[in-house]
Amino acid sequence: MRLSAFSDVCLRVLLVLNASGKSELLTTQSVADMVGTPYNHVSKSMLKLRNLGLVEAVRGRSGGVRISTAGTEISVGGVLRTLNEHNDVAACRSEAGDCPLLHDCGLRGALNRAREAFYLSLDTVTIGGLSKDKQQGPVPLTLSTTRPR
Repeated sequence: MRLSAFSDVCLRVLLVLNASGKSELLTTQSVADMVGTPYNHVSKSMLKLRNLGLVEAVRGRSGGVRISTAGTEISVGGVLRTLNEHNDVAACRSEAGDCPLLHDCGLRGALNRAREAFYLSLDTVTIGGLSKDKQQGPVPLTLSTTRPR
């Protein structure tokens, strides 16, 4: 199972905000720097996470964002389910047309059950439980350019 780039950024944003704690406000730019992702991508992620109630935004000169209580309590599986609610594992439907095997294929259902098993395995892991030591503050994250072999 591979995460979408958007889901990956959203999870990284939640991890950084969780590590900084509920009392500290961070700017979107500082979060973007910490996760090594362009500001525009992080800004889009922040908007989605705020609309879901997982982060809180404080406007003004000394404003910023912080993780909400719901953000610390949600499971990783719950986040991924919400962010990927319309994504099938297999591309059975496309702009070019539907797969001719769509109505008589068991693969799509099997792949969707595998995706749900993946999410279920992450339902026991909360965002709040992923921080090893909140006392040390946020740890800069960088996107890896190498793939595991």
